[in-house]
Amino acid sequence: MTREEFYTYLNEWSAIETLTSYLVEHPEEISMLVQIGLHDSQKESWRALWIVDKIHEKKPALIGPYLPQFIDSLHQVTNESKLRHLLKIISLNPILPDRLTFLLDFSIAELTNAARPIAIRVHAMQLLYEIALVEPELRAEVIQLIEHEMTFHASPGILSRGKKILKKIHALGQT
Repeated sequence: MTREEFYTYLNEWSAIETLTSYLVEHPEEISMLVQIGLHDSQKESWRALWIVDKIHEKKPALIGPYLPQFIDSLHQVTNESKLRHLLKIISLNPILPDRLTFLLDFSIAELTNAARPIAIRVHAMQLLYEIALVEPELRAEVIQLIEHEMTFHASPGILSRGKKILKKIHALGQT
């Protein structure tokens, strides 16, 4: 499929499910979609990452190979819709050990940025939880960050996810 054909689908909401199903059956075409999502500046290019997210929901293994690329692109993404989808996908996968420090720093910065949309901050919070599972010595710091955000930058999304994550961390013990 060409870039132009992808954009034909991306521009028609009614065709999104057709494109998603096609890509699940033809995973060799996903790389073009990822390139569009990460590197194109057209306003519709965020939909490419939305479709990647939908593919991930159906067949996560198809998206796994792109995780390092997604993580490496986080510091360059300026579109908040793209960032939201990338953080969601990354948070639903095992933390890559060689990217842990970057993800920790990035997630702290995003969670504590009250100017960011709630969805980005919630996915950053989820990433911090996933990191705390891998690095137990960070649990106390993650708890403090979440409690701080729940206290000083509360929103229904922050409170809801924060309570769930704090409950899970406390159930792990050693905090």
